[in-house]
Amino acid sequence: MLLSLVTFLPTLGALALLLLRGDDADAQRNAKWIAFLTTVATFVASLFILARFDPADPGFQLVEQREWLLGLQYKVGVDGISVLFVMLTTFLMPLVIASAWDVTTRVREYMIAFLVLETLMIGVFVALDLILFYLFFEGGLIPMFLIIGIWGGKDRIYAAFKFFLYTFLGSIFMLVAMVAMFVQAGTTDIPALLAHDFPSESFRILGITVLGGMQTMLFLGFFLSFAVKMPMWPVHTWLPDAHVQAPTAGSVVLAAILLKMGGYGFLRFSLPMFPVGSEVMAPLVLWLSAIAVVYTSLVALVQTDMKKLIAYSSVAHMGFVTMGIFAANQQGVDGAIFQMLSHGFISGALFLLVGVVYDRTHTRDIAAYGGLQNRMPVYAAVFLLFTMANVGLPGTSGFVGEFLTMTGAFQVNTWVVFVACSGVILSAGYALWLYRRVALGELVKDSLRGLRDMTARERAVLAPLVVATVLFGVYPALITDIIAPSVEALVGQVDAAQAAWTPDGVRLAQN
Repeated sequence: MLLSLVTFLPTLGALALLLLRGDDADAQRNAKWIAFLTTVATFVASLFILARFDPADPGFQLVEQREWLLGLQYKVGVDGISVLFVMLTTFLMPLVIASAWDVTTRVREYMIAFLVLETLMIGVFVALDLILFYLFFEGGLIPMFLIIGIWGGKDRIYAAFKFFLYTFLGSIFMLVAMVAMFVQAGTTDIPALLAHDFPSESFRILGITVLGGMQTMLFLGFFLSFAVKMPMWPVHTWLPDAHVQAPTAGSVVLAAILLKMGGYGFLRFSLPMFPVGSEVMAPLVLWLSAIAVVYTSLVALVQTDMKKLIAYSSVAHMGFVTMGIFAANQQGVDGAIFQMLSHGFISGALFLLVGVVYDRTHTRDIAAYGGLQNRMPVYAAVFLLFTMANVGLPGTSGFVGEFLTMTGAFQVNTWVVFVACSGVILSAGYALWLYRRVALGELVKDSLRGLRDMTARERAVLAPLVVATVLFGVYPALITDIIAPSVEALVGQVDAAQAAWTPDGVRLAQN
């Protein structure tokens, strides 16, 4: 029951917080410590998952299965693709709680929201049943909605509802697709569905030929949900508003973990279950990815709010992820997973760094800063590291992910990679421009002269992210060795299914 322990341990911490009484300073401090120690215990427990995981086995491991409510099935497990997303979640959550140590408004409820959210996020990555996955996937909307709507900025209500409606409406199409899958396959068991051959014979509807038949229709149902969750261009507009209005801890979770659920969904459902539909839609997805990289990079260049600039940067980096996934080869998929994990460290750190100066000045306006290196040298050095990692400097984890995704996509469509490469240049433009305006130059603004450098707590929160970004940048095999067997099995399954299909729907003879 190791996976269940890691999944629901944060919920036990949330239940403990419900027993707390009072709202004085002691109660608030106790709430923070309970939440922090719960997330630390969850991370320690997740290390046992990693210790027991066999990277050479591409299948699902540590599987737990039992009957649930109303005859539904509770089934969880991890493979080489999902286990690292579980580790990413448990690794980041103690840092998220520690970054929120200065929160003074409804502290107990704030910590409960994050602990419940951690359970739901881990549940998404370990679920091996369609219904269970959907419950975890949609359940995460509620605590995030509350985090933005209660503890966010002045336009928090608008941003919270926009976030909820975009992601919920997208998921309705996924629910319809799930019902169709159950009717066709007779099961909600994800491993069984991965082995099921959904019909791919083309058909005509309203005078339009649907290549790939049912697989393409199911692919579109899941695609609309996961594309909004990532988010992909042009359904990305909810993300900048959500980031700007969310508290710092909320922005970190949103960028570092929640966005990865879309990419994980593509890898768990779209590509292996609907390989023919993926092949039919791949050219469109690849071009949408390349456009996203360039368009959102251009938009980031004209931003005046630090958070909004980093939010658009996240959309651009998710473009590399979808580009690698739908290249559907070893390098592309390896790169997409690596990029998601790397982006979790880098984007999380960048939002934490914005929170550091916002707590001191209460503004995110880029024009309000300048010359921070003179008063905050440690902050400037850490900010420089993550700026370079965000650009994709060799020696950081950001380089490895982008290089692998472009290598994989180059084997499929050279023009897509050519367009995406221009986005890499633009990313250097907006990232270095941001750093120059914030950290370099003379300290001329009187409001900045009394700023103090990062505290010991702030340094302790960012230190693990610094180590992870550099370590995986110089030694990426720590990740690729774990994911490679599962990715190889996934790519082999997709290649075999696509090779056995022709556009007119005629199956090739199999010997």
